[in-house]
Amino acid sequence: MHSLYLPRDMLAGETALVTGAGSGINQGIARMLAAHGARVVMIGRRQEKLDETREMIEKAGGEAVGFSADVRDADAMAEAAQKGAGHFGPYEIVVAGAAGNFLAPAEKISSNGFSAVVDIDLKGTFHTFKAALPHLAGSNVKMLAITAPQSQMPMPYQAHVCAAKAAVDMLVKTLAIEWGKRGVRVNALSPGYVAGTVGGDLLAADKGDEIRHRLPLGRFSMVDEMAQMAMLMVSPLTSYMTGQIVALDGGVSLLGGSAMLDLAGA
Repeated sequence: MHSLYLPRDMLAGETALVTGAGSGINQGIARMLAAHGARVVMIGRRQEKLDETREMIEKAGGEAVGFSADVRDADAMAEAAQKGAGHFGPYEIVVAGAAGNFLAPAEKISSNGFSAVVDIDLKGTFHTFKAALPHLAGSNVKMLAITAPQSQMPMPYQAHVCAAKAAVDMLVKTLAIEWGKRGVRVNALSPGYVAGTVGGDLLAADKGDEIRHRLPLGRFSMVDEMAQMAMLMVSPLTSYMTGQIVALDGGVSLLGGSAMLDLAGA
């Protein structure tokens, strides 16, 4: 698994930390980084899923290790990040990808449900970046958050996600300013509907044809497409880019949230 356009050894000698690497987009990113030479430290809640990803990477000739930790737990994240740096060395790449979501009208979202999404998406991103901070390598560090179109596009039945992801975007921009002089650049990737993920496959099974019909490009994206964009965003080709939110969403963010109002089904 590697990009058609970037040298296979582009990240040789670099260490990457990826949260949520046991499945979906983040698993694809972990595999893509490893395919281009990075040593990948994976963090997620389920060790067995991390082990599966590690086996995929090693079978393809890459190097990876996984440590179980919950991104909502700052101390657990700090410990896992320290273990990873001790195993492979300081981090040149940090990807904060863990996320949670569910459909519900605002009046039916419980306080615990709202907090769960904020804790995973927003606090998890902050915990990931902060946990890696003491273990960063030199002055060529790339940090990448995974956000969503809901960060900039109000979407019905997604009040919790809209709030959390909007905050993630602002966190990215703030850290880009604060940490820029350290040689750290911080950006975010905003996927739309992605096949091969839990959320994407559920939507595809239920309302896939309706959603595809409305998307400007007429299809869901693939995990590999997200992984290739992530690879580009942490590569030397984007070395002067920081504080940016890059949409790879098939144009869904151009439509406005009301375009999907009747599809929510809540």
